[in-house]
Amino acid sequence: MNVLVIGGGGREHAIADAMARSKQDTTMFAVMSKKNPGIAGLCRDFLLASETDVGKVVDYARSKNIDVAVIGPETPLAAGLADALSDAGIGVAGPKKAVAQIEFDKAWARNFMKEHNIAGCPDFKVFTDENGLNAFIAKLGSVAIKPAGLTGGKGVKVMGDQLPDIGSAVVYAAKLLEHGSVVVEEKLIGEEFTVQAFVDGKSLAFAPSVQDHKRIFEGDLGPNTGGMGSYTDAGILLPFLAEDDLKQAKQIMVDTVRALHEETGVPYQGILYGQFMLTKDGPKVIEFNARFGDPEAMNVLPLLETDFVDVVSAIANGTLADLDVRFSERATVCKYAVPKGYPDNPTKDSEVIVGDIGDAILLYSSVYEKDNRVYTTGSRAVAVVGIADTIADAEAIAQNALDNIKGDLQSRRDIGTAELVQKRIDHMKEIRGN
Repeated sequence: MNVLVIGGGGREHAIADAMARSKQDTTMFAVMSKKNPGIAGLCRDFLLASETDVGKVVDYARSKNIDVAVIGPETPLAAGLADALSDAGIGVAGPKKAVAQIEFDKAWARNFMKEHNIAGCPDFKVFTDENGLNAFIAKLGSVAIKPAGLTGGKGVKVMGDQLPDIGSAVVYAAKLLEHGSVVVEEKLIGEEFTVQAFVDGKSLAFAPSVQDHKRIFEGDLGPNTGGMGSYTDAGILLPFLAEDDLKQAKQIMVDTVRALHEETGVPYQGILYGQFMLTKDGPKVIEFNARFGDPEAMNVLPLLETDFVDVVSAIANGTLADLDVRFSERATVCKYAVPKGYPDNPTKDSEVIVGDIGDAILLYSSVYEKDNRVYTTGSRAVAVVGIADTIADAEAIAQNALDNIKGDLQSRRDIGTAELVQKRIDHMKEIRGN
């Protein structure tokens, strides 16, 4: 079987790594905008091109007789790449544009949730101009402001965090309106968690829950990033998550997949990512993504015991219900090394030198290779993943690896530590009053 990985970041390196573990006779190819050395080393051949150049990607896939393609990033999904590959007779693990808009149009997504009575939808309103904006923000009192389109995980601002008061929220929303629609919604109080699922249009196979850390600095301080690291516990739950919380989140995703088909007539085939806030009233939907999270893919894909080529084929063929999708019940901690100054003023073209990383998994992200050396591009550079029977042991493996990666880099040491995990548990106890 010939498989194609589309995208060149850390998420796609994790996808390629999972593909490479297949026991089948599989030949891997890739399309990426910059040469990711980790992905390149696993492929027979690769094309350096924009992942959103739909015609070029389809032509390459045809030329390599690709059986199934996995689309990693969101931008090619928004460009209709899944549709074009499917039209060319190529199997795709990645949703078509009509249903992928659950991610790339936040205004559409919220209205869709409301119209289909999907649980977990916060109080919100979509604005195309400033009419009524001030009054709605004042009514809610504490809000999150979201541009409707894709922003790489960095466009959302929340009162009490990036926005100090109602006045600054109004100013930020008005600024965003110059470029398109804006979603204003109630600020959700609680702990964030992520649930990811393989979806074949009808059936969902869920991965263990993950908690990401968006803030650049330790203690959850500073601006939001694409994600500085994440962890899973041994099993499907996080330490602050109850079984019923996860059951409710999964049901929301099942209902969403069904409603997407009802709304569009197009089956959702790919990965659905649900980002939730666990509140005193249960899980609320922060947003949906139409692909694996980065870094959350790096936590769950190394735990996948079922052959990933079988999973991808089942997604494309609509036969996921026939496959027993299993994940190892071990804990993981993922930590990113990013350029100094990231995300606002990152250093670029700085060499990354990887030493002895022990038992950790190394995943290259936004880097490029030149003369057998690896350099930063200005975004997140490399991730390390520790896997063990406990979060504490996984964290130690990841941190040891991070300490042996040199360059003009920075990272968060606190992700997965006992102190930070306990802080999450205590926070939820306080919110729920138990």
